[in-house]
Amino acid sequence: MPSTSAPRIALAPEGAPAWMAEAITAGGGYLVGLDEAHALIWGNPFDADSLASLLAQHPDLEWIQLPHAGIERFAGFIDDRRVWTCAKGVYAEPVAEMALTLALAGLRGVGDYARQRAWSKPMGINLLGASVTILGGGGITESLIRLLQPFDCHITVVRNRVQPMDGVDDVLESDRMTDALPGADVIVLALSLTPDTEGIISADELALMDSHAWLVNVARGKHVVTDDLVEALRNGVIGGAGLDVTDPEPLPPEHPLWSMSNCIITPHEGNTPEMAAPLLAARITENVKRWASGDELIGPVDTELGY
Repeated sequence: MPSTSAPRIALAPEGAPAWMAEAITAGGGYLVGLDEAHALIWGNPFDADSLASLLAQHPDLEWIQLPHAGIERFAGFIDDRRVWTCAKGVYAEPVAEMALTLALAGLRGVGDYARQRAWSKPMGINLLGASVTILGGGGITESLIRLLQPFDCHITVVRNRVQPMDGVDDVLESDRMTDALPGADVIVLALSLTPDTEGIISADELALMDSHAWLVNVARGKHVVTDDLVEALRNGVIGGAGLDVTDPEPLPPEHPLWSMSNCIITPHEGNTPEMAAPLLAARITENVKRWASGDELIGPVDTELGY
């Protein structure tokens, strides 16, 4: 039997990985069925309908932990009746590493070189000393800023709430985003998907970018109007795009982006399952400990902002 202070926590849906259950108990939680639980660790980042149905059947659940940083699938029923936490910040390190990889590969022409079948002409520019604009001010951005320090870049961050950031030259409010596009060698998308950020990069924004600049998206595919990006890449409006996410996703085999030498695509694997498991397990364990002691949880969902 649990101690009187051990939080009663359920794990769902059926088939959630065993390491999630181990993470709950490692945090001092007592794994119980839904009828006994006060909190729920939800293990499926894609099945929002099942979670909505479960919550309707168990309205007394007080805290829900979601497995991904992005909550757009669940946004329709997240409310203030419960405490909601997500995995924001959990995967920042591997995703920031992917953003750096795509930026370097793009600027240095690696994607184009990899498609060649004979010795080719030199191409590419340095990331060293480059100007980098990052849209979003969360954990991925913070990790990427640290990774960029040896490159001596001029870094501009565009975010909702302006505040000083170590290693950043300029922090701009989101309504000044277009001021941060001209002159940037790399523009990185590392922001949450909300109604305000869907389609935030379209033909107008792409036209403001320098003709050699690379767009790197490690956030969500719907941030970019894909047809506009295709035209911009085809016509040399920008230098290229490094995409770990696309719209649609998965990207169909016949999609024109696959055949463009100035486009590098990875299949939404900035954070692989093998990378994710220990990181999310540590977050679950820590939040269970905090829930038991009444401390503030990590990764709270802001119901007004939608992330």
